[in-house]
Amino acid sequence: MQVESVAPLSYNNNMVTADTEKADVLNQFFSSVYTVEEPEGQVPPNSFTVASAPTTQWLAQDMVLKGLHTINVNKAPGPDGIHPRVLRELGAELQWPLFLIFSDSLSSGMVPRDWKKANVIPIFKKGVRSQPGNYRPVSLTSVVGKLFEGLLRDHIQNYVVENAIMSSNQHGFMKDRSCQTNLIAFYDEVSKKLDSGDAVDIIYLDFAKAFDTVPHKRLLSKLRSIGLSEVVCTWIENWLQDRVQRVVVNGTFSTWSKVLSGVPQGSVLGPLLFNLFINDLGEGIMSNVSVFANDTKLCRPVNSIQDVTSLQQDLDQLAIWAAKWQMRFNVDKCKVMHLGCKNMQAPYTLKGTALGKSIMEKDLGVLVDNKLGCSKQCQAAAARANKVLSCIKRGIDSREEGVILPLYRALVRPHLEYAYLHSFILTPTIHYGTSNSYTYSNWII
Repeated sequence: MQVESVAPLSYNNNMVTADTEKADVLNQFFSSVYTVEEPEGQVPPNSFTVASAPTTQWLAQDMVLKGLHTINVNKAPGPDGIHPRVLRELGAELQWPLFLIFSDSLSSGMVPRDWKKANVIPIFKKGVRSQPGNYRPVSLTSVVGKLFEGLLRDHIQNYVVENAIMSSNQHGFMKDRSCQTNLIAFYDEVSKKLDSGDAVDIIYLDFAKAFDTVPHKRLLSKLRSIGLSEVVCTWIENWLQDRVQRVVVNGTFSTWSKVLSGVPQGSVLGPLLFNLFINDLGEGIMSNVSVFANDTKLCRPVNSIQDVTSLQQDLDQLAIWAAKWQMRFNVDKCKVMHLGCKNMQAPYTLKGTALGKSIMEKDLGVLVDNKLGCSKQCQAAAARANKVLSCIKRGIDSREEGVILPLYRALVRPHLEYAYLHSFILTPTIHYGTSNSYTYSNWII
């Protein structure tokens, strides 16, 4: 039996079951989290500036053709209904008119209205399925608009790299960086401190609706401060203005609603803009800070009261940053983990609220405990792999190597290999063991 994408939702002490009503309830919830920005003129100044500005003469026709040829035809179209396969198949014919449209849009700073519309697909995260807050909005926007977003993103990304603008603490949506590089860099430092006899405290931080609450004026002030040309900034400003969205549930639509803040989840340009917005998050922080998109953690040795005080001061500094840039921490989900046999188990607060203590956290999909052991992570990975193997075994009659091995490599092995190198940082020797996971040889018997 197929499981519906959105379960009946709790709304005003009633259960909403009709798809149209569910779409409206979710759209109302997604719209409720937007940031109401302070009046213009109260945007705080930036401490980070870059003197040089990139040239505005960067868009070329061959870039458009290359973008058309690399479009993923399996992606869904946006509200304009233009399918990506049409664009890819007619790339040679469309490159010139699209180049003219893109050039005119960039030079005029005006974004076509259809590029500002989004069909929002609610994706269940975790928890109770009847709660609207447990769904993440992912926007399906115009494929043509996303094609230009990709060209603009690459232009901005090249400028950011050439000028070494992005913080080295950021690993999300960055070339040659990943969840694994984030985990290895952070826990390698933690392991070294523990090996030298230090006690270590790790603070795991959680932003509330981070992508949806980015205030637009503050974002634009940061883009201008890093030296992006006014042409690019004006285009992005118009791209963010007057956006509308509707939620789609099983083919039915909610009414349209205005988008007042945030960078669209599902857009091409959004992740880079978010990274640039939080790029100065670690300024003035003395502890080791590690960031993957909006997942943030910090740690430091805590061998004295002064060390504890310093870590608390860093938390206070982060609270000041969040207030300044109108971002919100979900304090209930922010946790502290104490490591080391001589750890003082000191309490910490964020915005006056005591942080909860944790002996195990899921960090970028990896279970980490206060002993830096890997047994729980290995057991969880093996359990997921075995579950997929069981589905394959029940659903596929063939036991031919040419049939089973591709399925194993595509669906099973990734569960076992995810963050595998990170595990060597935590413990010198790990293995999944034949008792916890099937092998191909005994499975096909």
